[in-house]
Amino acid sequence: MVKLEKRLDAFIALGKLIQELGHDQKLSLFDQIENQNNWFTPRQSNLALQGILNYLSPKKITSWVAKYSFSNPFSTRRIGIIMAGNLPAVGFHDLLCVLMAGHKAHIKLSSSDQVLLPWLGSQLLRVEPAFEDYIVYSERLNGLDAYIATGSDNSARYFNFYFGKYPHIIRKNRTSVAVVDGRETIKDWELLAKDIFHYFGLGCRNVSKVFFSNQNQLSGFLEGMGPEKRVMDHHKYLNNYEYNKSIYLINGEPHLDNGHLLLKESKESVSPIAVIYYEIYRNKEDLERKLQEAGDKIQCVVSRNGWYPGSIAFGQAQCPDVDDYADKVDTMKFLLTL
Repeated sequence: MVKLEKRLDAFIALGKLIQELGHDQKLSLFDQIENQNNWFTPRQSNLALQGILNYLSPKKITSWVAKYSFSNPFSTRRIGIIMAGNLPAVGFHDLLCVLMAGHKAHIKLSSSDQVLLPWLGSQLLRVEPAFEDYIVYSERLNGLDAYIATGSDNSARYFNFYFGKYPHIIRKNRTSVAVVDGRETIKDWELLAKDIFHYFGLGCRNVSKVFFSNQNQLSGFLEGMGPEKRVMDHHKYLNNYEYNKSIYLINGEPHLDNGHLLLKESKESVSPIAVIYYEIYRNKEDLERKLQEAGDKIQCVVSRNGWYPGSIAFGQAQCPDVDDYADKVDTMKFLLTL
């Protein structure tokens, strides 16, 4: 078994290696990623790498590990990880947790994310060859000791059927929401635009719904989304925008349109790509009730400077720290108690 100190040193070294990647090396890697999945543009892949670097900050990762008790002697388990593919290397945090906990990772990659995660694994083996027996890629994950699976609500039912009898973490569809109180500035809208448009809105931490305190804020919001109109340069985003716009027009469904984003009133939480749902709240109690009702669908809440209790500041939705667990389930604690 790879000792805890060596595991920690290896991930810190991986962070340093990523940080020192040359411009040409990055371009070559990003080209491979985009060729495999057109949604993963160089800009999105670079955002993903910056997020991983945030996890691997020596100070942050050391403090994170120090929060947990690593029992001795320790039983190494085989953990099946079924990875999502909505963002580049979105499953890296699960891999980090499994290996830091001292277990073996048996990985089923998503067909949509076949490049960056294996590349990160190969770089980790460069800095710590002892991990070679701890990272296994497989199409079938039968008879393992525990499972971590991420997917849609439909795939979650499938995962429960096959893996429910084993210790497991099974994640479903989630999204993020924003709360607006009318005090937002142009800068605030620009920050919120990042939470909406980074990764083209494909992530569970992307804002797909906004709660406004009154109807008058809608036009300011749409105008504030202007700086991200470059998303229309991407053919897949453009196709989604035009498709959803045509559906609303044909069906006569009320909506607002700023030329690259559609705004539609709905009680639903998860909006299609290029669409933001919204609701108007009457007062703080009404807002709390609405958020509570949608609680099992919400990954995080953002607001101006994090004014709303339990929320994070605009612009920070896609910047989770290493101890910000998906669905608020402590993955490391789960792994250490197997």
